[in-house]
Amino acid sequence: MTARLLPLLLCLTMTLTPTLLPTSALAAAAPASPLLAAWTGPYGGVPPFDKVRVEDFKPALLAGMQAELAEIDSIAANPAAPTFDNTIAAMERSGRSLRRASTIFHVYASTLNDTAVQAVESDVAPLLAAHSDRIVQNERLYRRIDAVYAAREHAGLTSEQQRLVWVLHTDFVRAGASLDATAKTRMAAINQELAGLYTQFSQALLADENERWLVLDDERDFDGLPASMRAAMTAAATSRGIKAKAAVLNTRSAVEPFLEYSTRRDLREKVWRTFISRGDNGDAHDTNAAITRILRLRAERAKLLGYPTHAHWRLEDSMAKTPERAVALMEAVWPAAVARVHEEVADMQAVADREAAAAGSPKIVIEPWDYRYYAEKVRHEKYDLDANAVKPYLQLEKLREGMFWVAGQLLGLQFTPVPKGTVPVAQADIRVFEVKDAQGKYVGLWYLDPYARASKQSGAWMSEYRTQERFDKPVTTIVSNNSNFVQGAPGEPILISWEDATTLFHEFGHALHGLSSSVSYPMLAGTNVARDYVEFPSQLMEHWLSTPEVLQRFAVHYQTGKPIPAELVAKIHRSETFNQGFKTIEYLASAIVDMKLHLAGDTPIDPRAFERETLAALGMPREVVMRHRTPQFGHVFSGDGYSAGYYSYMWSDTLSADAWEAFTEASGPYDRAVAKRLHDDVFAVGNTIDPADGYRAFRGHDPGIAALMRRRGFPVPAGTH
Repeated sequence: MTARLLPLLLCLTMTLTPTLLPTSALAAAAPASPLLAAWTGPYGGVPPFDKVRVEDFKPALLAGMQAELAEIDSIAANPAAPTFDNTIAAMERSGRSLRRASTIFHVYASTLNDTAVQAVESDVAPLLAAHSDRIVQNERLYRRIDAVYAAREHAGLTSEQQRLVWVLHTDFVRAGASLDATAKTRMAAINQELAGLYTQFSQALLADENERWLVLDDERDFDGLPASMRAAMTAAATSRGIKAKAAVLNTRSAVEPFLEYSTRRDLREKVWRTFISRGDNGDAHDTNAAITRILRLRAERAKLLGYPTHAHWRLEDSMAKTPERAVALMEAVWPAAVARVHEEVADMQAVADREAAAAGSPKIVIEPWDYRYYAEKVRHEKYDLDANAVKPYLQLEKLREGMFWVAGQLLGLQFTPVPKGTVPVAQADIRVFEVKDAQGKYVGLWYLDPYARASKQSGAWMSEYRTQERFDKPVTTIVSNNSNFVQGAPGEPILISWEDATTLFHEFGHALHGLSSSVSYPMLAGTNVARDYVEFPSQLMEHWLSTPEVLQRFAVHYQTGKPIPAELVAKIHRSETFNQGFKTIEYLASAIVDMKLHLAGDTPIDPRAFERETLAALGMPREVVMRHRTPQFGHVFSGDGYSAGYYSYMWSDTLSADAWEAFTEASGPYDRAVAKRLHDDVFAVGNTIDPADGYRAFRGHDPGIAALMRRRGFPVPAGTH
């Protein structure tokens, strides 16, 4: 039911779990609000960000819930026999005013989350949770859905309609619609408490990121840092009111470049320790107690629903189907990745030893805060590739143009800037682009919110403001991409790392998935697919960044305007499997810990001890830490979205590596026939078909792990394909 009530947020989630609300509270809701009204203006209507007042959020959400409950009650009380149109399609028509209000609120909760918004969030999250439960637990409604489900194969329904019936029925059953009254009451209480805990976790993590940073005041503090990075850190200090020359903010986009370039080992350690201890400092922002409670409640909910663990419940409707299959994939890759880490560390240690000998200084042992720094030295030594030599060619704006070009080549999509002031935006830095297909038909809007703010959650993500549909009338989609790049001095281009550029293309892949949607019913549209399939289009899109066509056109030097030299491109390609041990292990450690936390059932869990013991049992290389340590694992603990589902990035990358070979086996990355299959069988169909069937239609076979292992430069296990 979450997808019906809230916009989708992909890659990094700060999910508000929709739920139930006391009737008395609903009755007190304000009846009219611009947040609830049908969107007006150009492009089929746009979100009225110019009319938003934070004090209006709660009454609007309450009124939206009241309106949807009235619509649901009308469907449930219909005296006519249940049919697809009077039950299933009627549900698709319901709740629109609430979705409009929650969409706008969600934008504020994720990108403009100041203390006023946080207060509203704390109030309404449990109420939204209760609201969703009230719908799911409406017995008359469920009986009607169940009746349509039972007759679906003989009712003259289209294949898409049958799929919608199956999805809706499955969602209701999995949410507890068939439980007895006592279990339903307990389920509602669990969901409401979880909603509050998710908000508590998210706000604590945001506070830790906003209140801790490293001040740089001495000129020696800048040793090794490129001028562009110093300018960005100076701007960051100014924007936060920090009285210092510069500051390293406690966010990934600020921390990782500092760890890569700073020659000050003592400062690298400070920055690293501050970053990896977010939510784990034993203070008011510590998240461990909330995590313990979240895990306990999830386990109890799974038992109520008849599943052994939360992981079994979460994966039932995924491509993997079972936790065991997901774990098997991760365990198949883990040994090769660990072996590669040991090789990478040996290479780095050799560099560090030579430097110590040359300088006559004591030897060091490679530590986690050294990994990125010495990895770059090894990259330079092995491939004559200096990441700092690449960065001047990676301008944020030029890469955006490159993404647009790729979208045109593959999917026929064309992006045109919407003149400033034509469409209201939530914040002045946000830009809007009109999107048309190859025939010049308008298909949607793309909002870009690229810059870091104190009230913005960290990371990068895609969200959907409006979902495409056409069952009553054509409705075009509105999507957004959100990042946290630090703005430099006015007029200066924003230079980003290769890793950030890859993330940019990744998130744009999610946006293209939404913009390409061509289905009838919104519940099945765009990115409303299985969690371990939704990352497939986005991870596939990463591959086009390194194509010569993109690099030659759009990777141009920010000062000279000259394209990136061919020899530098060749070095990039030769180094594509470089550091894959580190990247794979930091990800896999997070994914495996996530899965094991949710396979533990109702065993009381101390997150710190569980993380430590699980990693020790895995043989985690000491030089690497989890990409997302448990106390700051927003994917998993700010909502249910990726809980027991972080594995999905690797599951999807198995698909994307195999899918990329469909292009390389043909005429190359821009092969039109392969691109058409990708559009028709993956990007356009949403959840109207089983994703496994869609993938087979595109590729002609099921994926194996061989392509994934080749892509990462690991040995391919015997007998795999």
